[in-house]
Amino acid sequence: MIVTMSEKKIFQLEYTLKCSVPVLYNRISSPSGLSEWFSDDVNIKGDLYTFIWDGSEETAEIISKKENKSVRFHWVKQDKTTFFEFKIEKDELTRDLALIITDFIEDDEKEGAIELWNSQIDDLKRALGL
Repeated sequence: MIVTMSEKKIFQLEYTLKCSVPVLYNRISSPSGLSEWFSDDVNIKGDLYTFIWDGSEETAEIISKKENKSVRFHWVKQDKTTFFEFKIEKDELTRDLALIITDFIEDDEKEGAIELWNSQIDDLKRALGL
């Protein structure tokens, strides 16, 4: 799904994972959990998370956090209307967990963004032992 906002467009991907809600929430909200799959390392100071990849750093502020439900970050160097979010939804019938990722992309970034998130989720699945 893509919806237009500012210069970037909102972009959502959904991944089904077989694990418990608290385990998945830890991986999307804690510095140690995020450093297992999202970045090489994560440092936290208050609501600011500094993500480190191959020596480069990007800082994001937590703008929303709901225990065992979701975490929303805003990259501090980007437009205030953009964010990235990890949201957990549980299917009541199948009991499967869905991790819904919301991000913002430029028109020409869609294919690269899908590849990047697919790679990140592969790393998350390995960290979860799936």
